[in-house]
Amino acid sequence: MKSLQGTSSKQPIKFRIPTAENLVPIRLDIDLDGHKFKDAFTWNPSGILPGLYPLISVACVFTVTDPDSEVVVFAKRTVKDLKLPQAFVTQIAQSIQAQLVEFRSLEGQEMFAGERIVPLKLDLLINNTIIRDQFLWDLNNFESDPEEFARTLCKDLDIIDPEVGPAVAVAIREQLYEIAVQSVASARETRVSKKGRRGTEHMSTSKSGGAALDLMKLFGGRSSIVRKRKEWDLYEPIVDILSNEEVEALNAREERNARLKKRFTERDDFY
Repeated sequence: MKSLQGTSSKQPIKFRIPTAENLVPIRLDIDLDGHKFKDAFTWNPSGILPGLYPLISVACVFTVTDPDSEVVVFAKRTVKDLKLPQAFVTQIAQSIQAQLVEFRSLEGQEMFAGERIVPLKLDLLINNTIIRDQFLWDLNNFESDPEEFARTLCKDLDIIDPEVGPAVAVAIREQLYEIAVQSVASARETRVSKKGRRGTEHMSTSKSGGAALDLMKLFGGRSSIVRKRKEWDLYEPIVDILSNEEVEALNAREERNARLKKRFTERDDFY
């Protein structure tokens, strides 16, 4: 375990996701010309991709010299492999590039580190498998491996679908990434506050700052990794295998809810 000795949650370090490999979780959800495409995988922002872990496409291995041009190569290959309309090439490439730009904008910025144990949750439907679980993760372990954790979890739960493990790993990385992003916002708010550029009242009403401060309040102290007996059921993983009909019904309900949410959002924007 690689930890930052002698640090505390009040001591800033340079931004990075608390894992051995600083990979960017990428999620695609594109609806175009009557076709839908959903995928999730990790991307190495340095330009060398040790592996991609998509939900529905085949895992790939790349060695690249220009990561931005490789985005287009990946988009073209995905469209070809899945027989999607050519218009998806631009949409896929733009979505990946936008997420990489957001990640790179954080590089070099300060974030808080320290001995923090946080709960992570899983609530995933992959093909016919539903997996729900929650567990504790050490944010100060910079050699943690979500992919290895996911493989072990699937082995322990006798999950045979090869797409579940990669999806679990991506879900973990997404949560760790979000925590790191909020830690950057919290460090920024603290720095600005010390310089006297923003008063306490304004800082407490800031949307991003408020989320970061709430995170620090919730996870800033040292948490116990020993689960209390009354909490055992909460941390027991649940795995269900659905029939094709149940999966179709669940997907239809989610799509209906998404349409309703979009409709209400558009109505609110109109008024």
